[in-house]
Amino acid sequence: MIEVQGLTKRFNGAAVVDGITFRVEKGEILGFLGPNGAGKTTTMRILSCYTPATSGTASVAGFDCFEEPLEVKKRVGYLPESSPLYKDMTVREFLSFAASVKGLKGGLKKQKMTEVMAETDVKDMADRLIGKLSKGYRQRVGLAQALINDPDVLILDEPTASLDPKQIVEIRQLIKNLSGKRTVILSTHILPEVSIVCDRVVIIDKGKVVAVDTPQNLSQRRQKKNVVHLTLDAPLEEAKFVISSVAGVTGLTVDGYVKTNEISLAVETEMGGDVRRQIAAAVVNKGWGLLEMRLALMSLEDIFVDLVTEEHKAEETQLAAGQSGGENGQS
Repeated sequence: MIEVQGLTKRFNGAAVVDGITFRVEKGEILGFLGPNGAGKTTTMRILSCYTPATSGTASVAGFDCFEEPLEVKKRVGYLPESSPLYKDMTVREFLSFAASVKGLKGGLKKQKMTEVMAETDVKDMADRLIGKLSKGYRQRVGLAQALINDPDVLILDEPTASLDPKQIVEIRQLIKNLSGKRTVILSTHILPEVSIVCDRVVIIDKGKVVAVDTPQNLSQRRQKKNVVHLTLDAPLEEAKFVISSVAGVTGLTVDGYVKTNEISLAVETEMGGDVRRQIAAAVVNKGWGLLEMRLALMSLEDIFVDLVTEEHKAEETQLAAGQSGGENGQS
């Protein structure tokens, strides 16, 4: 559905997007992640034909973003970080205006307005001024305008920015409901949101792709150690000795007391091995209560920081090597 090959965008000679390549399958929700200034918004503007690229190729639904921008725009719904809303219009007036701009007329226009107001749950607010709506409802209206032309592709740039927790959950569910119906690129700083909503993730840093995979695969690939979290009804010192003695356990940290007589332990084990059964057997043999046991995987936040830190260290090493070479050449 979306193909990006060697995409580059330069401003004043500096590469904001630097030769990135990725694809998004039909019906997939792709998380597009990166620190501020990584090139996310620029890439999304290129894909929605608001900004031309310097080089490379990009296509949406088989249409070239540079050669056939009008065909691409017909198939794309775009919600920028700041929703393009006219606050002195009612929701109905604004959606009517957006539908007209996108070429909808007559009965089809009325039908699509009814459909998107129902889909985004703003029907009850249809005759309210947008300026008097909460941020959550304004974001719903922004999403409604992106959906009004029934696009094959949705490009959402920070759709839950500045919303309260309840509003975030509501908008997140709206996006999740689109899975399989439309292809979605979602840029967000709320990383748990990506794990919940997205099928795959593209992480970029300084304009370059540093990882492409599912959140689950990334977690497994980047895992440096296995950690099992335990909550036991057991005496602390004896529990430490017994659990540490289990074959495959390489380390143990006391997280503290959950409450009286309940202890929490983080148990490190050998990579590639799963010793949860042996740990459980040791606990049961002692007659202790095993209240919780779970295997901890790297969170998306951990992976994100890990990848970006690695990229920066590699750049610093290359820079230091270049400076060293230059100094040696001068001497």
